[in-house]
Amino acid sequence: MRVIRRYLEFVKPYKWQIAFTILIGIVKFSIPLAMPLLLKYVVDDIIGGDGSSSGKTASLLTVMGIMFAVFLILRPPVEYYRQYYAQWTGNKILYDLRNLLFDHIQKLSLRYYANTRAGEIISRVINDVEQTKNFVIIGLMNVWLDMVTILIAIVIMLTLDVKLTLISIILFPLYVLSVKYFYGRLRILTRDRSQALAEVQGHLHERVQGMPVIRSFAIEDYEQKQFDEENRNFLDRATDHTSWNAKTFAVVNTITDLAPLIVIAVSGYIVINGNLSVGTMVAFVGYIERMYNPLRRLINSSTTLTQSIASMDRVFEFIDEPYDLTDKPNALKADHISGEVEFKEVSFQYDKNEAPVLDGLSLHVKRGETVALVGMSGGGKSTLVSLIPRFYDVTSGSITVDGVDVRDYEAKSLRNQVGMVLQDTFLFSDSIRSNITIGKPDATEEEIIAAAKAANAHEFISKFPLGYDTKVGERGVKLSGGQKQRISIARVFLKNPTILVLDEATSALDLESEHYIQEAMEKLAMDRTTFIVAHRLSTITHADKIVVIEDGKIVESGSHEELMRKPGAYQHLFTIQTLN
Repeated sequence: MRVIRRYLEFVKPYKWQIAFTILIGIVKFSIPLAMPLLLKYVVDDIIGGDGSSSGKTASLLTVMGIMFAVFLILRPPVEYYRQYYAQWTGNKILYDLRNLLFDHIQKLSLRYYANTRAGEIISRVINDVEQTKNFVIIGLMNVWLDMVTILIAIVIMLTLDVKLTLISIILFPLYVLSVKYFYGRLRILTRDRSQALAEVQGHLHERVQGMPVIRSFAIEDYEQKQFDEENRNFLDRATDHTSWNAKTFAVVNTITDLAPLIVIAVSGYIVINGNLSVGTMVAFVGYIERMYNPLRRLINSSTTLTQSIASMDRVFEFIDEPYDLTDKPNALKADHISGEVEFKEVSFQYDKNEAPVLDGLSLHVKRGETVALVGMSGGGKSTLVSLIPRFYDVTSGSITVDGVDVRDYEAKSLRNQVGMVLQDTFLFSDSIRSNITIGKPDATEEEIIAAAKAANAHEFISKFPLGYDTKVGERGVKLSGGQKQRISIARVFLKNPTILVLDEATSALDLESEHYIQEAMEKLAMDRTTFIVAHRLSTITHADKIVVIEDGKIVESGSHEELMRKPGAYQHLFTIQTLN
């Protein structure tokens, strides 16, 4: 099976640990197999044998002393190391797999995240990966140990009585056929159940994040119904899975329960007719239990492995999600760029079935120039600036930085040269220091403070009891909008990019916060190629060039003074905002 072969690539580095664990496991499972032989010896050779009671007692004490020593001294460390190495190996494989998945997550395009709920991704990385651990613990270790245990038991039974042994395993083919029949559909039902659970998790993740909206619109009852629909879908999938699983257990366990009854009946008949000792019959019944207990565990293992393989399907389906953006084999590093940017007949659409957001747009921006992009919402301004760091690739045309197509640069090195301050500031639920140093993880304390001062943030940070070590809460919930924005500006100061993008960075702020942030952004824009996306036109009158974009096309371009001297879209917008 292809999915198992792929998973084994993650297992391969730990093959010797697995082999050692299986070896220890064979010792662990072999020790209890001595119990029926011990019982036979006690019944036939000690109790039923010749000799005095004192001699029999001495023999009993000797053999029991040996067995107590084995179970008290040898078995505990064997049990410990088997469990330890089994879990350690499983956890290491999950560690490697989750690291790969997180690397994959960071390479997926923003288009993918626009169409996929975060909760579903988290479900695959956490729940589904955790389920695959059972394949290692059970499929690569316990199943083999159970099979070896059954094999050893059969070999011992053959030395006791061949005919009874064959009777004991007569139902094996029926067991194999029933497992094959039931577990094919169980895999499909398990996959459906996992997908339903991921949908519940995705729905819940969104609602937890949107709780302020739910409260403000007082739609708790409506949301409860919505969640109930998702939850009921999972319940239905889980019930289907449980029903089929129960049928599987009912049939397979019936088969495994019949075998001991058959052996007891046949061996009892043989003992009555004097062709078998009581001790051998007792030992055989003991070995039947030793043989069919692992067989029952194999049934449970089959169910668990089916769930594990279904989770593997979902994990590898996620890993196989293609990247929209990839570096060319000979991609250039954008380590020393001056910041000249040119858009040449750029068209872009998010989806091939949708209308273009940008349509044949051309624009040349010189090194160190400040360009403001204005126009009505939905015109394509934010889309245009998102193409510079290659969050998306153009549908047609090209964008060059210092005369080189951005698709010829290594994406990571290009993004290192672009600093972005967005309207919707995202802060991680960590300290203020950690959020600032995203711009430069190895920054010194002096550099962090200098960046905060440049962003007009040092003063309010210093007022917190913990200063730069203050935790900001999820998405920076403990800070005001202006404070969050100044921290986002501080991390761009620390990054020190060549190209700066300010996308609606002050539109949602009060006048006082806007003043601080406008001052900080003007300092930040000095000697950098700067793109400003703004609706509040009074904040961009200083720009070297103002570009008016409507329906993905440039309709006007020039300085504030030039555009105000002629009737047009910019003059109309500016006049309306001034009157208001």
